[in-house]
Amino acid sequence: MTSSENESELSGPSGLGGPGDPVLDPVEDIVVIGTGFIGLPLALLLADHGKRVVGVDIDRNLVREINDGTLNVDEDELQDLLTTGPVERNLEARTEPTDGDAFVISVPTPLTEPNKSPDLSALEAALESIQPYLEPGDLINVESTIPPLTCEETIVPFLEAAGFEPGADVQLAHSPERILPGNVFDELVGNDRVIGGIDETSRRRAASIYEPFLEGEIYYTDLLSAELCKLMENTFRDVNVALANEFALIGEELDIDMSNVIELANRHPRVDILQPGIGVGGHCLPIDPWFLNEADPEHTNLITSARRINDKMPAVATQKIRRALASHADPTVLAFGAAYKPSVDDCRNSPAMQIVADLRDDGYRVHHYDRYVDELAYDDLPSVLERESPDVVVQLVPHERTVAALESERSRLADAGVDVLQFGVENPIEP
Repeated sequence: MTSSENESELSGPSGLGGPGDPVLDPVEDIVVIGTGFIGLPLALLLADHGKRVVGVDIDRNLVREINDGTLNVDEDELQDLLTTGPVERNLEARTEPTDGDAFVISVPTPLTEPNKSPDLSALEAALESIQPYLEPGDLINVESTIPPLTCEETIVPFLEAAGFEPGADVQLAHSPERILPGNVFDELVGNDRVIGGIDETSRRRAASIYEPFLEGEIYYTDLLSAELCKLMENTFRDVNVALANEFALIGEELDIDMSNVIELANRHPRVDILQPGIGVGGHCLPIDPWFLNEADPEHTNLITSARRINDKMPAVATQKIRRALASHADPTVLAFGAAYKPSVDDCRNSPAMQIVADLRDDGYRVHHYDRYVDELAYDDLPSVLERESPDVVVQLVPHERTVAALESERSRLADAGVDVLQFGVENPIEP
């Protein structure tokens, strides 16, 4: 496969080091900057496959829990890795970096509010933290999702100012992550990997980081193409969710359940409309499209319109709940679901959290629980119902176990005069 200026090769993990490839220095000591949702699983897999890994994080409690093996991870495969012999021998967590053959940067890139511009402060802090430990021959591999031209306009000048020529003195690569919360282990191992580099040695040496565990294919490209690829993937998904949400809003105006119409439309062999919902959360979809808008606002009209459609869906859901609460005088509301999607504990940019906050701002008394989120967890649904004595129960996130538990309590709730509003069960935007 070719691009206009650079060859983009498809190579499996076993293809590294073939005829014509550059001779690569080994990558045995790896420093992972940021041991959160992305960095920690990578550090665990690398350590389990014999690499010496230092995981760096500013959260001292997280560092301590990694080192003493008391960290609770929400995926069984990752939790099991924490206590394997290789991980216990090869993984050390620290609050400061140290020397290494490679530095993998895996820190967040949030948005500034209200102008929706990328905040590169965490990336810049990560670069500054590793500068004292950089030596000629080292590799910097950025896993963080970053705006287009960040490598060229931020990272390269930083390295040059530090006295390093990228591609000559140190290697520079960008390999954006492709994982789904709740299925991190399988996706980290099985998904294809796109690796952009400032030169061929950077690309190939970055690939050697993943080679011990990767089962997916590897695509090699340039830095800008790798930056754009990740943003395009998530923007594609965001735009298609927005289309489904707009269909649902049209259906509401015409007084018809568009979920049934979407199902019929999807019988067409070339149509695959997604399901609408109360909003789009997580770390990627609500953020990444704005990075493209920052780079080229003139040509992102569709992208930003889609983003605004998805951003307004929590307000649409909140208004539906308000209408349902209008028949109650000073109601007690019991809300279930805080994660941004079913069966995960990730609350980043969660529509459910926004809905609860808006209801509380309106003056409603809302008790909020989520079986997967530690600070909102509960033992069992009947005990919560007895303790809170709600007038209205709102299911915001259709966790399978929550849906089943509410179904088993439905007749008892009806006898007690408790209204039950459930999003995401039949018509996804209609409780």
